[in-house]
Amino acid sequence: MREQRVLIAGCGDIGTRLGLRLSATGAQVFGLRRTINQLPDGIHGIAADLTDPAALRGLPACDYLFYTAAANSTDLEVYRATYIKGLRHVLAALPEPPRHLFLTSSTGVYHQHEHDWVDEQSPVRPDSERGRILQASEQLALTSGIPATVVRFSGIYGPGRTHLQRQVKAGIAAPATPLHYSNRIHRDDCVGVLQHLLQKAEDGTALKPLYLASDDCPTPIHEVMEWLAERFGVSIDTRQPVRRSGSKRCNNRRLKASGYRFVYPDYRSGYASLLRE
Repeated sequence: MREQRVLIAGCGDIGTRLGLRLSATGAQVFGLRRTINQLPDGIHGIAADLTDPAALRGLPACDYLFYTAAANSTDLEVYRATYIKGLRHVLAALPEPPRHLFLTSSTGVYHQHEHDWVDEQSPVRPDSERGRILQASEQLALTSGIPATVVRFSGIYGPGRTHLQRQVKAGIAAPATPLHYSNRIHRDDCVGVLQHLLQKAEDGTALKPLYLASDDCPTPIHEVMEWLAERFGVSIDTRQPVRRSGSKRCNNRRLKASGYRFVYPDYRSGYASLLRE
């Protein structure tokens, strides 16, 4: 049986972790990013800028394309270049269409803000230009003519993503009112979800065009921060409203129905693992 050929475009933290897992199962993995000196053994590096079509000449054929690029700035032009132009350039540069395209997106496309439950059937009318850019990227993938699946991740936390912990250690937490629900997914579950969906595709299972990937427990953000403060042994002396998109609750029923089981189904298990490390 021929080994899987996987191209991960925008091979950052999540893409690298995914590449290592797939390489360990025997896949041939290519990681495309601007600088490849940090890519580990097992991932064949391709040094190229996603926003430069000329730099993408000679891309290898692949069975599966993961587009996991993340903008390194909130600047709108950087967003457009990363999520729309970059995807368009990679698709145009491939010598042949892949069997399946996986695009990572964000729950930031949802406009709901009154603690509503959202899932894959919920209407999406982004209330920010960045959200509209992400939605356009999703549509580009889903209308590309290639079998495609979009995975909308909620707030990603894990190794190296310590903003919330730093705030809490400084004695800062969100107020209880106005109530603001937060949704999160551990980095390792992001990787696990992508590997799970690839395996489903490889097994011949028909994938849905969209999956919402978030853990089992949407939680008011002040509760998460107060729980962390207790673990750190610090007292909260400053209440500071969170700068986040609207308060909503993410339903992961479709993803779990596909057979995925979370390594960290709630914030307590995920953060407890990080604190042990």
